[in-house]
Amino acid sequence: MNEQIPHDRSLDNTLALGREGYLFIGNRVERYQSDLFEARLLGQKVICLTGEEAANVFYDPERFQRNGAAPKRIQKTLFGENGIQTMDGEAHIHRRLLFMSLMTPPHQKRLAELVMGQWVDSSSKWEGAKEIVLFDEAKEILCRIACQWAGVPLEESEVTMRAEDFSSMVDAFGAAGPRHWKGRRARNRTEEWIRRVVEDVRAGKLQADEGSALHEMAFYRQPDGRELDTQMAAVELINVLRPIVAISTFIAFSALALHDHPTYKEKLKSGNSDDLDLFAQEVRRYYPFGPFVGARVRKDFVWKQCEFKEGTLVLLDMYGTNHDSRLWGHPNEFRPERFKEWKGSLFDFIPQGGGDPAKGHRCPGEGITVEVMKASLDFLVNRVDFEVPEQDLSYSLVKMPTLPESGFIMNHIKRK
Repeated sequence: MNEQIPHDRSLDNTLALGREGYLFIGNRVERYQSDLFEARLLGQKVICLTGEEAANVFYDPERFQRNGAAPKRIQKTLFGENGIQTMDGEAHIHRRLLFMSLMTPPHQKRLAELVMGQWVDSSSKWEGAKEIVLFDEAKEILCRIACQWAGVPLEESEVTMRAEDFSSMVDAFGAAGPRHWKGRRARNRTEEWIRRVVEDVRAGKLQADEGSALHEMAFYRQPDGRELDTQMAAVELINVLRPIVAISTFIAFSALALHDHPTYKEKLKSGNSDDLDLFAQEVRRYYPFGPFVGARVRKDFVWKQCEFKEGTLVLLDMYGTNHDSRLWGHPNEFRPERFKEWKGSLFDFIPQGGGDPAKGHRCPGEGITVEVMKASLDFLVNRVDFEVPEQDLSYSLVKMPTLPESGFIMNHIKRK
């Protein structure tokens, strides 16, 4: 037992985590005035960390590993079993390079162009509609373009179901009961579909363009020269598609930010890429996305008088680090201009993980997220006029992941 660091007094914190959600770690950091504390979750000892210095330690591959960190219930919904998120060492770096090759600036630009095209096409249909729910529209648009970009065939009649399944996998992250089981069913359906697609490509029944995500996953060779088995290829291809659909959450929060901070809408009317970038980054910092991320101690070490024993589960507070007043002045105010001064640290701004994306476990699709958000913001500000009717735009910091309650309803939509 670590006597040098605070211990949460509860016998088990699982219920408290369910009650407090995104604020669970931050509440205790404030209570104990410490960047780290010990707790118990689901009967096991856990060390919780927050802040830039903690993130730097957490993303050190000499000290931490991902293997054994993600619970099976999260692998069976969000990640897929034994996917890249659970890998370490050379095998992880080799697989990571495959993902990075699919997320380069030209790929980011292509996705942003596709998403703008889809927004414009959709807006012509919205003009006659009584109202639309932006989050639902974004899910379907992103599902359609993710599959188009990746080379995965998708019938128009399937779009709504597939988009809902991708979204349900994400929604199951912090869920128990019906939401969790919905995510599991969605995962099983999606894996079965993508396995068939991979099998058809390998059998020559379906053409996949070289360089497309479908082709690269289907024919990727591991360090030992073997192809991935069909199930693993499906899991990893879903790990490309699902995060693109998940950007729908950031798009809903972007619309909420424009609504709550209308002065910025005027600034964005120039369509200036830098202004769009500042706004998108602040949306990612300010609004809740990932609450925390886990890893296990690779080998014993001591940091800040705390003994980290091999095998111990450690949680890093992503939401709290993005709202750390030592890193961000007035962190609970929405201020895009703060990113003009940001130095680009790998450990103070971690909405999709920290560290070097080429070597560690930071999301390799961060650039895609930002470019798709910028295209979506440009569309909402410069391509359409709309009204925001009375609705519940609040979001819960208890529910993980969370979203504006109404999904952001728009009406009286007119193309500019």
